[in-house]
Amino acid sequence: MVTLIINKRGIMKIELKNIGIFKRAEYELGDITIICGENNTGKTYATYSLYGFFDFWNNVYSIPVEDLVIDSLIEKGTCEIPLETNIDKLNKILKEACKEYSQMLPRVLASQEKYFSDSYFEIKVTESDLNFLENYDRTWKSGKSDFIHITMTSNSKKLSISLMIPSVEIINLSLRMNLKNAIASAIKEILFSKIITNIFISSAERTGAAFFKNDLNIDQNALIKEAVNSYEINITEIVRKIYTSPYALPVRNNINYIRKLDEVVNTNSFVSKEYPEIIDSFYEIAGGSYRVNREGLYFIPHKSKLRLNIGEGSSSVRSLLDLNFYLNYSAQKGDILMIDEPELNLHPSNQRKLAKLFVSLTKIGIKVFITTHSDYILREFNTLIMMKGKKDKQDIKALMKKYKYSESDLIDARKFKVYVSQKSLILLDGNKKKTKEQNLVCAPIDEEYGIDVQSFDATIEEMNKIQEKIIFGG
Repeated sequence: MVTLIINKRGIMKIELKNIGIFKRAEYELGDITIICGENNTGKTYATYSLYGFFDFWNNVYSIPVEDLVIDSLIEKGTCEIPLETNIDKLNKILKEACKEYSQMLPRVLASQEKYFSDSYFEIKVTESDLNFLENYDRTWKSGKSDFIHITMTSNSKKLSISLMIPSVEIINLSLRMNLKNAIASAIKEILFSKIITNIFISSAERTGAAFFKNDLNIDQNALIKEAVNSYEINITEIVRKIYTSPYALPVRNNINYIRKLDEVVNTNSFVSKEYPEIIDSFYEIAGGSYRVNREGLYFIPHKSKLRLNIGEGSSSVRSLLDLNFYLNYSAQKGDILMIDEPELNLHPSNQRKLAKLFVSLTKIGIKVFITTHSDYILREFNTLIMMKGKKDKQDIKALMKKYKYSESDLIDARKFKVYVSQKSLILLDGNKKKTKEQNLVCAPIDEEYGIDVQSFDATIEEMNKIQEKIIFGG
């Protein structure tokens, strides 16, 4: 079970039950969310299950629309639908989505179904967290023709729907389904788009995605198109196809993203338009820039006339590839950017620069979620947190100048949520006594000392002791 709750502070809280190694665990999302821990301690389950729900909600799930609404629209050409803004009604919608998603968990994680028989995913919102779109105005097409027009104003809690083709032309099931999909999408966007946002993930397998990108040929958009254009629609079968793969969903989505880069580059992101300095910072980390054309993917090193195909570039070039295209072409305000082990193949100096880049992204409206084994990334975050609390002191100002930190690099400790996956005492459902199980333990964070991840510190201290004994004896 995974329970997501938007608490009164507007922070999303996730509860995991019977997901992989976790019988029960919970964590909250901050502007920067970090999950640490040793290998095989469940970090991927915590990350992928959350990503999977966002992906399922945004790309697959459709809010049910009653046939009576469609019948009335076809008969009259127009209709109005009251929006159910009551908290109980909204949670009922979310509960139905979670029920469907729970059945997809084995496929999202590319695992055997027998390991997920008791797994469940639930998300709830509270009254204080509701944040609806104020206006909505969209025309939907069927083929090349305008099909349906849906509007809503800030003064109304009703959808106004107008049919833009003669009713007599709606003679088959697929056109009725198109009507339902358009109305359902409008309702979902108005009521939930500010809560369940767009999410982009860069999985740990990303370095090989450019090589095996052609191995997967099930296209999600094509399958959805098949669903709405078919005369005999089996939604269960379509969803099963979308989520069935030998690769976990995030890995597969990385591959599909790279396969479509020639389409991705047709639109610039708000980051590249409004914050070119962030793009320049990324290019400094990558050591060059990326290009895509009909011939393939290329990397152009700084101050060089070389044009390397992606196979000739270094492993760090491949590791940063999808982050490059996300920042330049896909990023939207309000996104969650998830990166599994961002330190992959990066020199410690570039890991530090990446930490500063993540802080920059949070300041322009992109939340960052990472899993990491990198002490360098955490220590750089600590530097930015500690400097923030003492930035007005003269010695700190001198230190910032010497090491080229600007005030815009600094970040408040309260922006972070950091968890370590390890065994700890928890209270399982139905039990009165605590039992030691794998859990996500919240790491202490403050402006004086930054983030305290003891597992990293213990390893470093042990190495120092060993080396001291080698040098000095004892």
